[in-house]
Amino acid sequence: MTENRDGKGAGAVLGTATVAAGLLAGVWFAYVCSVMPALARSDDRVYVEVMRNINDVIQNPVFFTPFFGVPVLTAVAAWQHRAGRARVWTLAAFVLGLAVLVVTSAVNVPLNDALAATQDPTAARAAFETPWVAWNLVRAVLGTAGLACLLRALAVRD
Repeated sequence: MTENRDGKGAGAVLGTATVAAGLLAGVWFAYVCSVMPALARSDDRVYVEVMRNINDVIQNPVFFTPFFGVPVLTAVAAWQHRAGRARVWTLAAFVLGLAVLVVTSAVNVPLNDALAATQDPTAARAAFETPWVAWNLVRAVLGTAGLACLLRALAVRD
């Protein structure tokens, strides 16, 4: 089946994946350029309290929908566009979206959990801040690259 025969359905999936990827890349970018630099100005107690609060409230359907949706939607888009010019771009976006999920699950979530469990705010922040900020930057780069791939897929789609 070619992309033209897949028609609007394949385009809708690719478009939805692109929007979801943009939303998610924006979350990581917001942390890079505003949330974490602002928190860096706070004392240890405030820093830890706010990050704990963020980590609690971000676990909601509004966040989880694009977070889990990006890899699922890009996988479907890659399958739908497997015979066309968008193939390589959708596959690349899938790999990048999956990488964001892996980094988050393997690094950022365990750091969040450790932050929640540590009683001393100074020790909690010392163990958390530098690696979390660095790995969030990785997520921002991966997520933005995935978004760029999806935009390119939309542009070259048959």
